[in-house]
Amino acid sequence: MSRGTLVIDTERCKGCELCLAACPPDVLSMSATVNEQGYRYPELHDGCTGCTACQIVCPDFVFAVYRFTPPPA
Repeated sequence: MSRGTLVIDTERCKGCELCLAACPPDVLSMSATVNEQGYRYPELHDGCTGCTACQIVCPDFVFAVYRFTPPPA
């Protein structure tokens, strides 16, 4: 069950792949296609925890991280 999600600004990405190594749940992979600058960019798969590790290491600020709030009991 995912506890968060990301929005990835694929056009800002320069394909450094730092986010892949930083992702604890290993839910990012590089795209097969390229952005307008000619770089592959990360794609999100199920299982994001909203930990912000990708956001912290990204030199191009391409990640916006959102955590899901549990419904009231």
